Amino acid sequence: MKETNHLKRNIGMPQAIALYIGAVLGSGVLIVPGLAAEMAGPASLLAWGFMTLLILPLALSMGLLSAKYPNAGGVSHFVTLAFGPKAGALVGWFFLMSVPIGGPVAALTGAGYMTAAMGWNDTARIAMAAAMLGIGLVTNWIGMQVAGKVQIAVVIAIIAVLVFSFAAALPRMESAHFTPFVPHGWMSIGQAAAILFWCFIGWEAVSHLSEEFKDPQRAAVKGVTIAAIIVGVLYFLSALATVGTQSYFRGGADSSLVWIISQPLGSWGGFIAGLTGLFICTATIIAYTGAASRVAFALSRQGYAPSWMGRLSSRFQTPTGAIGFLLLCFTAVLFLYGSGLLSITTLIQFPNATFILTYIGGCAAGIRLLKGHRLGVTISWISFAATAAVFPFTGWAIGYPLLITALFFLIVYARRSRKSPLLEPAPGEAQEVHRKAL
Repeated sequence: MKETNHLKRNIGMPQAIALYIGAVLGSGVLIVPGLAAEMAGPASLLAWGFMTLLILPLALSMGLLSAKYPNAGGVSHFVTLAFGPKAGALVGWFFLMSVPIGGPVAALTGAGYMTAAMGWNDTARIAMAAAMLGIGLVTNWIGMQVAGKVQIAVVIAIIAVLVFSFAAALPRMESAHFTPFVPHGWMSIGQAAAILFWCFIGWEAVSHLSEEFKDPQRAAVKGVTIAAIIVGVLYFLSALATVGTQSYFRGGADSSLVWIISQPLGSWGGFIAGLTGLFICTATIIAYTGAASRVAFALSRQGYAPSWMGRLSSRFQTPTGAIGFLLLCFTAVLFLYGSGLLSITTLIQFPNATFILTYIGGCAAGIRLLKGHRLGVTISWISFAATAAVFPFTGWAIGYPLLITALFFLIVYARRSRKSPLLEPAPGEAQEVHRKAL
């Protein structure tokens, strides 16, 4: 059997766009438009417009880095090039340890829409969440070409439902619903924008799949631009429908879009809304499971993770060791939730700080690595400032990356004291890329 330490390049432009959209367009599209409208009224549309414009630099900063330095390590690799192998490996572990919690949270959220619509119990919710996680793991085990095709179908279904909901809302939209335009003062627009920021995180995830892009330059830059425009338009239309129909009053702030879908479809509306939640969250799971398994593979390849995480499938050339690690983590988190030891509210807060630190590291790397590209440096600074401003608001969740950092350096020290090669970078690899970047 021929041994290889590289992943297949089999992700084309359509798959890349679908993976980007799936990573960013999360369950927030069903909830956040109503919450923002409740907070700022019709003026929340200004916050949506501002964030729709802001996502382009956020997306492009990751896209330009992925095009210039395609690698399974993604953000971890960018930070390695800019600041050295230890910093890169630590950022990689931040991202890697976010997904084992974030994946089950997304699955439970999506399953929650369906169980609420159908009146099913929590056991059904856990079973559906497990099935969604299984789909994410299996599609990534078979390969990113298949995962990308599945993602295309899922994203098309999501877009169809969101466009339908806007069309259904048009006859119920009234000009009177836009007055008063700023019922809670101008400061409420800024507060709404802070909430909306979470809807646009996810561009960093697909950077970990860039090594498998057939054409990194085209897929990363043009693909991320197209995806950013589609995501921005879908979010804004959903917000416009929510405000124009005042569904956040009628259906509740956290289920305003569900109310819009339910109006023309009657009893079927809840089922369609629940199915939409399943599709949206499954798309997110596929993208993030693929990203996490690739960063684990990259960390193992560089010597900063156990060697078994770098094992590849002889049939599909996919990181089966890393996928197995995620399977164990997903199972453990679902068990903790099912046993009542951890609530979904608590679980949601754990990965917040690690996701943001991953993004901060990537943006900081962009500032350094994209020198000579004025637009690249500018958008990296914008992204860095916006993300850093949000980080202090993660609260007690900051303790999770601190724990990861402590364990990381403890393991590094222990391995070095035993002169083990496990945590040493692969011969010349990390040092060479760091030297070239500088």
